[in-house]
Amino acid sequence: MDIQTIVKQVIEELQKGEPLQNNKQSFYENTEDYESIVREIIYQKEKRVGVEDPADREEIKRVQSITPARIGIGRTGTRMKTRDYLDFRIDHAAAQDAVFKDVSQEFLRELNLPILESKSKSMDEYLMDLDSGRKLHESSRQWADKHLPKNKQVQIIVSDGLSSTGVEANMRDLLPALVQGLKSKNITLGDPVFIKRSRVWIQDDLASIVNCDVIISLIGERPGLATSKSISAYLIYRPDLETVEADRTVISNIHDGGVPPVEAGAHLADLIEEILKRKASGVKLAQHK
Repeated sequence: MDIQTIVKQVIEELQKGEPLQNNKQSFYENTEDYESIVREIIYQKEKRVGVEDPADREEIKRVQSITPARIGIGRTGTRMKTRDYLDFRIDHAAAQDAVFKDVSQEFLRELNLPILESKSKSMDEYLMDLDSGRKLHESSRQWADKHLPKNKQVQIIVSDGLSSTGVEANMRDLLPALVQGLKSKNITLGDPVFIKRSRVWIQDDLASIVNCDVIISLIGERPGLATSKSISAYLIYRPDLETVEADRTVISNIHDGGVPPVEAGAHLADLIEEILKRKASGVKLAQHK
């Protein structure tokens, strides 16, 4: 049986009994109908016990329910089963898309934030040259110096980082919750900005321009096979040339399956209040507790 015959039979089933052979128009000529059908195909992922005759099926189900790990999927010979292999490929593709796809223009317009850029001219440069993502492009530095409010307590950066998907999935809830939390505490706030292809350390560069007390980066987190939609928040109190990684406070796994974005926004507002009170972040903040 050739591939064209197989495809015809699949489409036939999707059309619920409307045989393609009765259609005088060729399958390949009927492009409009084909595309409308394909758009409606949804692949449902579900956890199933794939082990043949397991000793304790209910225990496998229980463990599967509390972890995104691929547990109890079974195998065929030395390989995973076809459905589990497809799930793996889908998750892998989602992770790659999260890294290499840009945040959509529609979403950026919805955020309505000033858009700055790092020195990285492309995603390839961003991935291969870490320093290029740690400094603002000169034109962005000049714009920030001219237009952004100075001497505020807090400056917020939103960055695509390594997951544009994470930004689009979480920022609608995370950013408003954080801003509302800070305003309710009467903490002064500069204008939040979006910085393309930036890394965490770019916050040190921007902080030197706006002279804020605390700067926080909401950045797309490195995607994995469990989720491609995670955000991390990095906070630091008055960074300078002596700043090291231990000076930063980090909250990770902000997404629907981890720390919900609305809850994370409220928690980050409380954390910023504590940082301002203690005048410290990272390890130094932990030593105060």
